[in-house]
Amino acid sequence: MGSKEETLEEVYKKAYRYEAEIGSCPQCVYSAIMETLDIGDPKVVKASDALAGGTSLSTKGTCGALVGGLLAIGSVAGRSYEDFKKGSSKRRVFYPSKKLYDKFKQEYGSIVCRDIHKKLFGRTFDLIDREDYEEFEKMGAHVDKCPEVSGKAACWAAEIILNLIKK
Repeated sequence: MGSKEETLEEVYKKAYRYEAEIGSCPQCVYSAIMETLDIGDPKVVKASDALAGGTSLSTKGTCGALVGGLLAIGSVAGRSYEDFKKGSSKRRVFYPSKKLYDKFKQEYGSIVCRDIHKKLFGRTFDLIDREDYEEFEKMGAHVDKCPEVSGKAACWAAEIILNLIKK
C-alpha cells in the first residue's frame, strides 16, 4: 500500500470500475476493499450478491454499495463466529459502521436504493423487470451514476477500516 490518499484513490477507482464493468454493488465495493486492503474473505463476495439493487434487485432495501462497505467494516471489527457462539457481548463494529451509515445518508439523503435512484435519476426502477432495467441502463446507471455511489462508499469504508487498523 502507498500513502493513505493513494490507497483510498485505488479503492475508489477499483469499486467504480467494477460497478461500471461488472455490476452487483455490494460485490464491487467489498471486492475493491478486500483486494486493496488485503482483508476479508472471497466467500463474502459470493454471499453479498443477493443484496444488490436494494436486496434482490427490489430497490426497497439498503443500497448494496453501503452493504458492501458495512460488510468490509464488519470483516475487521465484527464479532467472530466463535465469539457469537459463546454469546460474547463484546461488540466493536457499531461505532465504525455507524460512521459509514451516517456519511452515506448525509451524501444521498437516504440509505434505501430506490430513494437514491430517485435522487440520481429523478425516478425509481423495478430492476427485476427487463424493460425497466433497460431504461435504468439507458439513463446511465452503469456509465457513471451507480459506479460513483460504489466508489464513494468503498472509499469511505476503506478510510474507516484504515483508522481501525491503525489503532
